[in-house]
Amino acid sequence: MQPNQLDFIPILMQILFAAGFVSVTVWVSGKLGPRRKSKIKDSSWECGIESIGNARIPFNVKYFLVAILFVLFDVEVVFMYPWAVNFQALGWDGFAKMGIFLFLLLIGLLYEFKKKGLEWD
Repeated sequence: MQPNQLDFIPILMQILFAAGFVSVTVWVSGKLGPRRKSKIKDSSWECGIESIGNARIPFNVKYFLVAILFVLFDVEVVFMYPWAVNFQALGWDGFAKMGIFLFLLLIGLLYEFKKKGLEWD
């Protein structure tokens, strides 16, 4: 069954409404918000601590590796939710495909443990 162009009107309306709401909210808050500037207010602060030194200090690569791995495995878990909701409707075919998916995910996790990608030393 081919989708009709009229089927996409609610989606388009929701996107336009969301974009309009965000635009109007940002514009109104910019017009109505307070504009009080001072030396203390315009200074840089990070968690209540005054910034000292250069901001271009190199980070350890492990920080970025752990962040990327978190995002990777977090996104993979998102794929399991629809499978769990439709578990009975998918049958054994869906079970086998999810088993392969989880097996490959486990291989990736074991590879990370083997390469010590999650250790900070």
